[in-house]
Amino acid sequence: MSRSLITFNYTWKVLTLPLDYTAIERILPHRYPFLLVDRVTELEPDKRIVGIKNISLNERYLSHNTGEPPSLPPTILTEAVAQVGAILILSKPENREKLIYFMGIERVRFRQPVHPGDVVEIEAIVRRLRSRMGVLSGRARVNGKIVCHGTMTFALGERTAGAPSNES
Repeated sequence: MSRSLITFNYTWKVLTLPLDYTAIERILPHRYPFLLVDRVTELEPDKRIVGIKNISLNERYLSHNTGEPPSLPPTILTEAVAQVGAILILSKPENREKLIYFMGIERVRFRQPVHPGDVVEIEAIVRRLRSRMGVLSGRARVNGKIVCHGTMTFALGERTAGAPSNES
């Protein structure tokens, strides 16, 4: 069964895969240039998610070192993995009005640089999930090769007055 044909009918919104940039903006509070996920291709609630980040030469945060091709900084790649995981958590109806906080990372390894023209496939898998906290493991691949992997801890908090809304 192709995951791109799956539809999730929640009371607040119907999610039809693949999720495009506009649909992702309805889930995450991030906006350009800080929204780092271009598309979500697979989503299994409470289990796993796969997202895509296309690396362009126009990315404002590429590092340019003399004599080397531009590359995506590892911190930006780590944030992209965290955002894919956040989409998985915030897409649940009970979490729609909450904010997600990146609490920590463990055992993150960067295996090779990511360059303009690369398509990064990011997978996040739930390791532990509670009502207000959880742990995800994440992997980023380019052409099937792992370029980054690690474990991330998150916390959910209530939205306060004046906090940005996920709905735009």
